[in-house]
Amino acid sequence: MDKLFEYFYRLLKETDTHFFRYMYDEINWRNKMTGLIGPRGVGKTTLILQHIKKKLNPAETLYVNAEDFYFVDNRLIDLADAFVKRGGKYLFIDEIHKYKDWAKELKLIYDYHNDLNVVFTGSSILDIKKGASDLSRRAIIYNMQGLSFREYLLLFRQISAKTYSLSEILEHKVEIPELPHPLPLFNDYLKRGYYPFALEEDFELRLRQIINQTLENDIPVYADMNVATGRKLKQLLSIIAKSAPFKPNFSKIAEILSASRNNISDYCLYIEEAGMIGQLRNSTGGIRGLGKVDKIYLDNTNLIYNLADDTSNTGNIRETFFFNQMRVKQAVFASPVSDFLIDDLTFEVGGKNKGQKQIKDIEKGYIVKDDIENGYMNTIPLWHLGLTY
Repeated sequence: MDKLFEYFYRLLKETDTHFFRYMYDEINWRNKMTGLIGPRGVGKTTLILQHIKKKLNPAETLYVNAEDFYFVDNRLIDLADAFVKRGGKYLFIDEIHKYKDWAKELKLIYDYHNDLNVVFTGSSILDIKKGASDLSRRAIIYNMQGLSFREYLLLFRQISAKTYSLSEILEHKVEIPELPHPLPLFNDYLKRGYYPFALEEDFELRLRQIINQTLENDIPVYADMNVATGRKLKQLLSIIAKSAPFKPNFSKIAEILSASRNNISDYCLYIEEAGMIGQLRNSTGGIRGLGKVDKIYLDNTNLIYNLADDTSNTGNIRETFFFNQMRVKQAVFASPVSDFLIDDLTFEVGGKNKGQKQIKDIEKGYIVKDDIENGYMNTIPLWHLGLTY
């Protein structure tokens, strides 16, 4: 156990606290048990270490990674018991899905130790959501995604901008004096600004490793797939990456992948929950329902540039950005007459020459244009929509 503390203190010393992700202020850290989930590489580990460094007494705190060799011979519940006996009050467990029967043991830790505050993170969203049912009424789960364009500006370029609500953006209230010409930075964000680790060397290689780990390990282990099926997931993702945007024809995909048509929708759901794609549905199921899938996008634009290489479609990139950024604060559906529907607002996304034709008869219709710096009337710059979180 002493080695766990040694490793924790070393990590804490190396943790930078100059930049905090949007999720930091949204988490109620006073909850007795909190879960933070999200795709690999979006900064979950850094976030919890920052919280410890900023708010907690390290003498009463322990951070562990569930992949640590310590857990080959030791149980999580025994660690919690020993930690509490040493005066521990705050236990942070990273990559919890790597620990067998994690949900059952967290449930026992919750019941046995009234004064212990537990925070856990997980990158395999599928496993976390499955286990969370065992923790109902105990754990509060937060879902975190990658950097917004606003966060990218601050982390990568040291340009500060406030968050804007969608209504403020539609009313043209965006002001960033430090950013007179945003488009070059916006284009860089689309290529390599979604993941914080893009600040490090070999970003493209690291991102490809995350993709492979998710498709070859996380999903197959969760869904009990064989190696051949894991390869089909990669083929499916490649098809989506090179489409413009992808309107699913499950029968045709099944033929290409030599798979059952009934399995394709399951594959897509697995990949979506793992943070690799986003499925745009119609509004027939309501906010809590699951309407019919209208289009499938890669989860974010960095994935498009990584997977599609020189074949990436500009329209696909624009729509992917819109869907990815807007879904954080509101429910986004497919529009029956245009691209997207948010509440009673209709959005058509395109380039700077995009016309009003498709929304001319819609009372609350907006044209979202790429390649423009400023908006006017019902025309909104695409980059403005990256400032909502």
